[in-house]
Amino acid sequence: MKDLINYFTRHVVVRFIIAGGTSAFIDLVALYILNKIIGLQYLISAVIAFLIAFGVSFTLHKFWTFKSHEQETHKQAIIYFGAQLFSLGLNTLLMYIFVGHIGLEVIVAQVFAGAIVAFANFFISRYIVFRPKAV
Repeated sequence: MKDLINYFTRHVVVRFIIAGGTSAFIDLVALYILNKIIGLQYLISAVIAFLIAFGVSFTLHKFWTFKSHEQETHKQAIIYFGAQLFSLGLNTLLMYIFVGHIGLEVIVAQVFAGAIVAFANFFISRYIVFRPKAV
């Protein structure tokens, strides 16, 4: 079984999708717990959930997806946080265009926007944030 898992996760794109999916799941679970169970206001819950998911996402992408073990963790975290804020802005802009101007349903628009943002995020992460050092 371990060989099968290693076979499928040897490619960086597969690891990126798994790590991103894990982070998205944690974001939703944290949001639900904070808002519905603990009773925090939804915007406060969303910000805290984003920060929790950010920590998980950064850690998974740094050490597993891109196998970046350099000592630049703080610098990478700051750049990655900026990239995540860029992604949030891009997602919001795309949703505005897809729903407000093209007339797509919200969920359909989010699927398209999410795919575009994930594609951009992969390249930003791989070639800017976790770029391997030149030897």
